[in-house]
Amino acid sequence: MGRAPVGIAVVRGPDHRLIYTNAVYQEIFGPRPLGRPFPATFGDLAQSGYALLLDRVMTTGEPIVLSESPVTVDYPGSGRHERYFNLSLFPVSLEDGEHAVMAMLLEVTDRINAEQRDLAFQRYASLVRAGGPIEWSASAVDGSVELSQGWEKVTGQRPEEYRGYGWLDAVAPDDRPALVLAWSQAVEQVPDLFEHTFRVRQRDGTYRHFRTRAVPVRQNGVVVEWTGTCTDVEQQWREQRRRDLFARASAATSEATRIDKMFDALAHAIVPELADACSIYLVPDSVTHPLGPRFISERIAWAVRPDLPNLPSHRRERFAAYDAFARSVQQRRPLHRAFPAGQPPSDLLPANTVRWLRETRANSFVVLPLVVEGAAVAVLTAAVCGEREPIDQDDVDLLTDILDHIRPAVDTVAEFQRTQRVALALQHSLLGEPPTVPGMSIVGRYQPSPAASHVGGDWYDAFTVDDSVMLAIGDIAGHDLTAAIAMSQLRNMLRAFAVDRPRSPGEVLCRLDSAVEKSGEYEGTATCVLARVEPTGDGHWQVNYSVAGHPPPLLVSSDGDVRFLDRAHAPLLGLAANRPRSSAVESLPPGSTLLLYTDGLVEQPRESLDHGLERLARHSAPLAREPLHEFCDRLLTQLPTAGSDDIALIALRLSA
Repeated sequence: MGRAPVGIAVVRGPDHRLIYTNAVYQEIFGPRPLGRPFPATFGDLAQSGYALLLDRVMTTGEPIVLSESPVTVDYPGSGRHERYFNLSLFPVSLEDGEHAVMAMLLEVTDRINAEQRDLAFQRYASLVRAGGPIEWSASAVDGSVELSQGWEKVTGQRPEEYRGYGWLDAVAPDDRPALVLAWSQAVEQVPDLFEHTFRVRQRDGTYRHFRTRAVPVRQNGVVVEWTGTCTDVEQQWREQRRRDLFARASAATSEATRIDKMFDALAHAIVPELADACSIYLVPDSVTHPLGPRFISERIAWAVRPDLPNLPSHRRERFAAYDAFARSVQQRRPLHRAFPAGQPPSDLLPANTVRWLRETRANSFVVLPLVVEGAAVAVLTAAVCGEREPIDQDDVDLLTDILDHIRPAVDTVAEFQRTQRVALALQHSLLGEPPTVPGMSIVGRYQPSPAASHVGGDWYDAFTVDDSVMLAIGDIAGHDLTAAIAMSQLRNMLRAFAVDRPRSPGEVLCRLDSAVEKSGEYEGTATCVLARVEPTGDGHWQVNYSVAGHPPPLLVSSDGDVRFLDRAHAPLLGLAANRPRSSAVESLPPGSTLLLYTDGLVEQPRESLDHGLERLARHSAPLAREPLHEFCDRLLTQLPTAGSDDIALIALRLSA
């Protein structure tokens, strides 16, 4: 039986290195070296377009079959001329898993007449051009592009516009520096294959990802030019990005053991791959069931592209119940806005965040509620800035899919929030409501730690004794039921002592010292401030106070003067039993505000307490004439806090 007249060759990798040829193939094309890139093995085919067909099979995985295809090369013994083959290109996988292409050729030259030859050439040329990669050639000296087939069709640039380095004008601005650096190094170092992926602006102004591959063309060992292709890989790029983001999101949610850490890892998985900034907020019940014109939401995690300014330092944001953010959460629907760079809608987010969007020239924003059992438990926001393409619907869908993908972890968030709501309700039941007293207003606030789901040891109290008002605040170490029980006991004992024998605050704290020591039920640290706001007899008021190891009270006058009351400071509760505690008296001018607070409002890691107190004073001064509830809310939202401790505060303001 005679030998089958079919030539077979196999090429592997993106540069199509020849790894196998059979005897028929070698007889047709002569001995071609193995292991070298396609242009080096088939220099006589470098400009023919067959490399583009190999690229297409390698990229799409779809076979190509050509009938009567012309091949002009240097044939053994007969020189350079044109012959015709039936050619089939098939994708194959090698034993090591690498993709390869098998070529099978059957010569049909003797059956082709002149008319058929012209038709075969046109058919082949059309196949190479139609929907195929962009071909280009460049100078071996400086890498400037000399000729391109297909670039004008994709970008709209005419030859006189793209030649040289004019083609860079159609490359996404953010991708140009890396591309220019990589290409200049390739021209200088001459690797066997240059490969790079970047975004190209289309005729309609949108961008798509293209992968360029180029190889040096040598004659007599000297590089005479570069030849390459640009292939649209947008779909492959999106699929790969999707896989990478899903993997990172899964890792983020599976490895984190705390809610805030889990969301922080998720935000950093999204930035900068999908957005330039990402924040995640926990949603209070008041968003779904509005209790007033405004609500406070805790920003529990965030990430920002390194070259952009950080987000506003305060984590607690005050939202209007009617703004776009709240509507998105209430309706449990994504909100997607694109706008001119640096011109975000004013009703999108709080003023400080809107200013940040303007400063960073944001061009798009998305709000995505995380819905569990029909309720929004958290909200993910993301923004894109500057010249980067705005967030599009595909990005919104991808983010939505990521949130769906981490649904089990989101269920954990929902359970955490349910537990936190119960703990918070218990905490508020222990704190009670301040009394209503003519001539003054009293406001209390309690803000739990965003990372804890238990009741804590921070507390405040306000009650009347005769014609005076007693204010108290304290902090017991811990975030568990033991701390909450001890807090309740101390609070109740303090109130009982103050009412039973109305004396100076220092004397009341002395009795509390003795009770704490004798009970022996709680071994942790406890701090406290007790203040009696009392009339002076001439129509004015004064405060008589004592401090037990606690940050000092702050007095804010109506004109914005601020000072701390620090003349009656003594050790922690339980450490000074049977020793007297001092009290101090300060006058309270009309319209002044007296503020008691716990250390969570002023303490920051690796920072002295003095810095935190100075910051509190600086933020309080401009709020001197704001309504008292606004005064308290804005301290909670504007002051940067560590986020790891509860915060309690109680403020009293005299009528002007």
